[in-house]
Amino acid sequence: MTTVHEWTGREAHALRLALRMSVRTFAQHLGVAPRTVAKWDQLGPTTRPRPDTQAILDTALTRADSAAHLRFETLLLERGHDEGQGLRVARVGPRAWDYETWSDDLDRAVVALSRQSFGHAAELLNRWLTRHTPHSLDDKGLYLFARSTTLLGDLQRDQGAVAGPLSARRSYLNARSVYSQLDIPRRIAQLDLSLAVVAEMSGRLDEAAKEYEALAVDDRLSPRDRARARLWVGTALSKNGQNDYAARLMTTAIREFESLGEAEDWSVAQQKLALAHRGAGNLSEALRLIDLARATAVTDAPIQRVRLDTAYGHILLSDRATVDDGLMFLDRAAREAAQHGLAHQLRSIEGIQRTIQREIRLPLPGDQGAAK
Repeated sequence: MTTVHEWTGREAHALRLALRMSVRTFAQHLGVAPRTVAKWDQLGPTTRPRPDTQAILDTALTRADSAAHLRFETLLLERGHDEGQGLRVARVGPRAWDYETWSDDLDRAVVALSRQSFGHAAELLNRWLTRHTPHSLDDKGLYLFARSTTLLGDLQRDQGAVAGPLSARRSYLNARSVYSQLDIPRRIAQLDLSLAVVAEMSGRLDEAAKEYEALAVDDRLSPRDRARARLWVGTALSKNGQNDYAARLMTTAIREFESLGEAEDWSVAQQKLALAHRGAGNLSEALRLIDLARATAVTDAPIQRVRLDTAYGHILLSDRATVDDGLMFLDRAAREAAQHGLAHQLRSIEGIQRTIQREIRLPLPGDQGAAK
């Protein structure tokens, strides 16, 4: 939020424009004469309203909504009216109760993301990201802003937006910049891990694998995050066809998750290891592991159901005797991915379907004609 220590015609003019009012409407809004507002517009910083009018302008600014506050501050900054040049505008962060509400909304956003309630999560996050800018916040506010931006990146990543100006990568980089300003190494390293995930999702497998390898031994990360980095090295290598080495790395990560008591990560790792064995042609072991992953899944979130069905279907498609079952699981995963807006997962499923269609000459849903 922006407050003004002393109003001049410049700030009054900026407030009128920020409220999107004409001279006459602004005068009526404040209870002053139109010629007074016209004088502010004309004389700018060389004129100062009377003390009682200063108070009226304070009240008008306080009652303005967050969008008007943002426009007001932007107008002042655009005119080169910044703190280094004697600015009379002091930027203060939210009050204590605002911080508490913001923290509560972040907890609610985490729950919404876990359920793939993207619309609700976006509403909770944007409520604060559009209200405040980083330079208007103290350290506590900056930390909450960075957390919000990180969660926005998680949302964009789950929706498959991994590149471009409105993408997970951009949000992660913005959050990383704030954490660097606050000098919080652990959070910076966690964002490096998230950026490596985005690189993998974008198909930059070699780049992702190298970043994961570095982070797997990075002391800034917790033991759990280092184990996850090790697992994801294996994932990237498996996607690149290096299944045997990938399986060894994943097995090491599984032992670490078991030692740490991380049941959810342990189950997810079994799923990824199953796919590595499928890639290596060891279908019996792949089926054993994917059955284990399905039986021990800790969460029933839509994204995890889609991932398990996709992995199970992919493995079943590797055996002509179970192709029909594999296609059924892929179709189910595709429907759920589409229902919840999981664009990246949907693209992956469609890629598997196209591949199997070429290999065994089966028609995909919606294809014209039948396979001969």
